[in-house]
Amino acid sequence: MSLFYILAGLVLLVVGGEYLVRASVGLSLKFQLSRIVIGMTVVSFATSLPELLVSIKAALDGSPELALGNVVGSNIANLALVLGATAILTPIFIRSVSYKYNIPAMLLMSGLLYYFLKNDQILSFVEGLILFILLVIFIYVLIKHASESGDIDLNELEEIDQDIQASNILRILFWLLIGGVALWGGAELLVDGAKALARQVGVSERVIGVSVVAIGTSIPELAASIISALKKEKDLSFGNLVGSNIFNIGSVLGITSMIKPIHIDNLKLLNVDILWMLGISALIVPLALLPVKHKISWIKGTLYVSLYVIYMYFFVFLTE
Repeated sequence: MSLFYILAGLVLLVVGGEYLVRASVGLSLKFQLSRIVIGMTVVSFATSLPELLVSIKAALDGSPELALGNVVGSNIANLALVLGATAILTPIFIRSVSYKYNIPAMLLMSGLLYYFLKNDQILSFVEGLILFILLVIFIYVLIKHASESGDIDLNELEEIDQDIQASNILRILFWLLIGGVALWGGAELLVDGAKALARQVGVSERVIGVSVVAIGTSIPELAASIISALKKEKDLSFGNLVGSNIFNIGSVLGITSMIKPIHIDNLKLLNVDILWMLGISALIVPLALLPVKHKISWIKGTLYVSLYVIYMYFFVFLTE
């Protein structure tokens, strides 16, 4: 039954990723916003819903290591695994707006999360509220910048599916609904199946959180990003991943800690996993600038995936 859940979840995630990308591109055209803004808001929020639901349930069930490990592991996987794997398939190009808003916001919120937890090993209601407010401010600034700069390249319309261009708002919202529900349902099935298999091995909640659950809830990002990249929507792909990391901290951990403060007892989450998250996040800056600016090539993607394998093998499973 566990294997059936995993396979069914994967199918739903692929279908959901396809519909979500179609809806996101359609919305970007209807509202005259850049695809990177849509990726940073609509797609990022939808693909962060599995992390939100899993983290809230884990916190309420008295499993804080699973709640925090889910987000930290997912943020590591989004960049090292998902961005890396996507870049191996096709180069990812990064717009300058990402250096000005997206990447700094991700680094700021990641650093704040570490500071809050390092202080007393608790993510309190007030600290969660601060993270959530910062997320709202970030979204406002990003949309304001896009509206003022007219950040959409109408010359690229010929590359977009004619069916998407001709779609009305109701059809786009229908796609968005199908995509969001399929991604949520697929992630739930995958996580349930994977958790059942992992528990049979007898590992801790921290290991389950940063590996099985994190990878499971990152598959929506993987599906949406690969589909976006193959459709030449590479701004959407990068924006979705960075945005998902910001949403994971600001909305998932922010909302979860406002519902119930998150206490961490396993210091490996603080001294190993979150430090890896900070390092993987910071590494995006030199990789995006050197040796070719604004480009994540297959070589850089391979480096990211290799770091993920090292992290999982040496720092998760061998230190358990």
